Amino acid sequence: MTSATESPRPARAPTAGPARPLAALVLAALAQHRLATTGQLRRMLRPDGSRQLISRVLTRLRADGLAEATALHRAGRTRVWYLTADGARLTRHLPVLRGRPPYPVTSHTAASLKTPHALAVVRAHLAFAEDARRLGHEHGTWDWTPEVSHAIGDGERVTADALMHYTATGGGQRRKLRAFVEVDRTTMSGERLAAKLIDYARLFHHDAQPPGRRRPPIEGPAWLRWYPVFPRVLFVLTGASRPRLEQRIGDLQAMTAHHPLVAGLARDVPLAAAVLEDLEHHGPTQPVWTPLTGGPPRPWTDP
Repeated sequence: MTSATESPRPARAPTAGPARPLAALVLAALAQHRLATTGQLRRMLRPDGSRQLISRVLTRLRADGLAEATALHRAGRTRVWYLTADGARLTRHLPVLRGRPPYPVTSHTAASLKTPHALAVVRAHLAFAEDARRLGHEHGTWDWTPEVSHAIGDGERVTADALMHYTATGGGQRRKLRAFVEVDRTTMSGERLAAKLIDYARLFHHDAQPPGRRRPPIEGPAWLRWYPVFPRVLFVLTGASRPRLEQRIGDLQAMTAHHPLVAGLARDVPLAAAVLEDLEHHGPTQPVWTPLTGGPPRPWTDP
């Protein structure tokens, strides 16, 4: 994964002029999410609108030299859209990207290499966003920040596929939740996947005060600079048979049980894994998440 700046705050929707507001939103969404299909952009920005509406906007952006597309060979005529270099420059100062250096995909080659993983990450976001819309919770396009990176010491960093901000509402209460999301397409070994838990545990325990440096404004773990509580860690798995995905969840549970740093993280931070297709079929707030500390499946929003 590509490192990005530490920018955990949810972004506001970009301001668009009256002439082409949807075009500005599409550009901002591509800058935020790197890659997306026409259908994904419709579900993201105009869930009640037509596919043709988004297609017309994308065609115009392509004619203006601001966006380009590559084809998914296995999906017939499905196009995956990304910003051109001109489009990326145009979005560089959007409020939605404030505080984050741009990491756009601006070439056909880069888009082809990143497409499978990037589209899986967008699928995960849409599962949360559509479930939130149905329940009256708050989670939208700008509450999902891809590739958020934090230092964990020794010159190393942990980079989450996405940082999610989510507000659950109900009973007169508002619960503000955050989660680091890792999307796994079964392209690495189960051991390497489970080792990512060690990086999150290192971030959890990483001291904000490097030796020999002046005292930072906040004492304690470094993550307190950005989060009032440490974000949950959610693994979303896809790309293999159900038995193989269950084996990978078992690898994550074994790491949680046997690694002392990860076990310490799990005492204070909810850790869970789920299958992407289950999120899409049932919804993320259903009991489809396997706690990495053991026990029956539960909703991700449970304490």
